[in-house]
Amino acid sequence: MIEALIGFSAVLVLVFLRTPIAFAMGIVGVAGYAAETNMTASLSLASRIIADTAQDYGLTVIPLFILMGMFVNQSGMSTEIYRVSHATLGHLRGGLALATILACGIFAALSGSSLATAATMSRVAIPEMRRHRYSDRLSTASIAAGGTLGILIPPSVALIIFGILTETSIASLFLAGVIPGLMGILFYMAAVRFVVWRDPAAGPAGPRSTWGERLRALTGVWTVLLLFVAVIGGLYGVFDFAPLNLTFSPTEAAGIGAAGTFLIALVRRRLTFRLLKTALFETARTSASLFAVLIGAWIFSNYINYVGMADQLLAMIKAADFPAMGVIFLIVGVYLILGCVFESLSMMLLTVPVFYPLVAELGFDLVWFGIVVVVVTEISLITPPVGMNVFVLKGIVRDVPTAEIFRGVTPFWVADIARLLLIVLIPGLSLMLVAR
Repeated sequence: MIEALIGFSAVLVLVFLRTPIAFAMGIVGVAGYAAETNMTASLSLASRIIADTAQDYGLTVIPLFILMGMFVNQSGMSTEIYRVSHATLGHLRGGLALATILACGIFAALSGSSLATAATMSRVAIPEMRRHRYSDRLSTASIAAGGTLGILIPPSVALIIFGILTETSIASLFLAGVIPGLMGILFYMAAVRFVVWRDPAAGPAGPRSTWGERLRALTGVWTVLLLFVAVIGGLYGVFDFAPLNLTFSPTEAAGIGAAGTFLIALVRRRLTFRLLKTALFETARTSASLFAVLIGAWIFSNYINYVGMADQLLAMIKAADFPAMGVIFLIVGVYLILGCVFESLSMMLLTVPVFYPLVAELGFDLVWFGIVVVVVTEISLITPPVGMNVFVLKGIVRDVPTAEIFRGVTPFWVADIARLLLIVLIPGLSLMLVAR
């Protein structure tokens, strides 16, 4: 246990010294394993992890879903998604903020990235909300909070990484994320309604769209939504009947999604050579950074497992007769604290290899635990002082103070905590769609 705690402390020190998290975990993992065995064995293990990661066909699901999100982002589909949401909800008090939450949820389902969702929707929604004299606090907060949905609603890169780290079914994790994701949209909408109830001037009602205008707005996104249904439906065997008999693996679903969004953007003449080049380079850069962090996490987790931290924690819990649900609440507390200082994905990669064996040994479902981890990681995206979505938004809307955005997200943060408690206390909310 002492060795593991020293290892975690060393990682934290290196991170605070601005060492990239991938290298911090890798360096500590190699040095720690060498201290327990020898340098030759440690370097041999690290090289084998790097080689195995590079050759793992199952990991291709990550760049393919990222590429799908890049094509959605680069082809301007976000504007069409927002137009549909605006036509449906814009006439309500706070309607544009409600439309932003809904559009973020739809765009998140296509992009799989919280930061991309926040950055993209801010460019689309902020001008429209300012034109209708919405308060900057509500406008920026609804985008910052709505953007967090990208980490949970499938296809989610965070759920993919959790599945890879814990060898849990990615298809089951995607299915388990549906209801909590929809709950996120509804809870955020409730937060918007609460804000405009307290201050009606923060979100004045707009003109009501006619049914003709709503149908015209819907024609812009039906092909993209149809592709999403096809990808997710194929993943769960919806089309597994004669004469189709189609069932996709996660990797095949990601490939079909990437190819489909590419063809849609091409047919609509939204994808220039410059945008294609940008999408491919951004996918390569994002994938490379994720793979580097994955490799570092595996090297570090091998060291942690070698010194038996999970087993020792379990023995301590059993000796103290500590309730199993109490352990879960302690883990959630650790995530909420780490979320104040760590970037969300790095926090997940650092902690999941330590916590999941303990959670599994206590008899909890790892699919449910994956949703809990991703939801609490989601909360960190709008938690000060390192709420990444807030800082992404600040980089785009430079005239709004960061403190003002953080004050605005407070009702959404409270809504997130309420949703987290429900998911923790009622596992069936996550597992009711998962076949057992």
